[in-house]
Amino acid sequence: MRFTTRGLFSVLLFLVPLLAFGHEVSSADQEILRTGGLWAYIRVGATHMLTGYDHLLFLTGVIFYLNGFKDILKFITVFTIGHCITLIGATYSSITANEHLVDAVIALSVLYKGFENLGGFDKIGFKSPNLLLMVGLFGLIHGFGLSTRLQSFDIGSEQFLAKILCFNLGVEVGQVLALIPIVFIITLSRKHAQFPAFYKAINWYLVLAGIGLFFYQMYGYFNGH
Repeated sequence: MRFTTRGLFSVLLFLVPLLAFGHEVSSADQEILRTGGLWAYIRVGATHMLTGYDHLLFLTGVIFYLNGFKDILKFITVFTIGHCITLIGATYSSITANEHLVDAVIALSVLYKGFENLGGFDKIGFKSPNLLLMVGLFGLIHGFGLSTRLQSFDIGSEQFLAKILCFNLGVEVGQVLALIPIVFIITLSRKHAQFPAFYKAINWYLVLAGIGLFFYQMYGYFNGH
């Protein structure tokens, strides 16, 4: 396996426009939820995490920063607890916000992680914030983003809490399915001499993707899309 910075940027930058459309609410999803019962909420929750590229990019940045499986498990657990709190709590309490603004903050979390992984804080003379604390904080924000997605659907009042919990369960299933290949690829890449170039290219991509997604969401907010 050979990693080259130029090749990675060519492929990854090509994908930037696609990331913006990762998990839009669709009429097809609404129909699935209307006719599929509680199982449909698990399915749609898993789909939204698997196609939620902003969430997965942030998690990729976190995993890149860690070496051991125990650390990965600890940080992913904290992130999961954070997004469960706001996904369930905000949806059940009908607390919502403009989804473009929430997703813009999530985009900044992707930018933040890439910047931190590249030693950005050291370069500007600041000490990096506590990573576990930041992962928990961003978990809360990501969960609120998922809540705004769920509240975009008409889920009715019948079995309201059960539907929220099933959607949350689906999100967790989707997260596990997405993390398996991510962890595998990163672990495998560490064994190659080109890993430093791979690490640098991916984290620069996180910075660029975070910036791109941020401006995309702000454009959607100001133009009412």
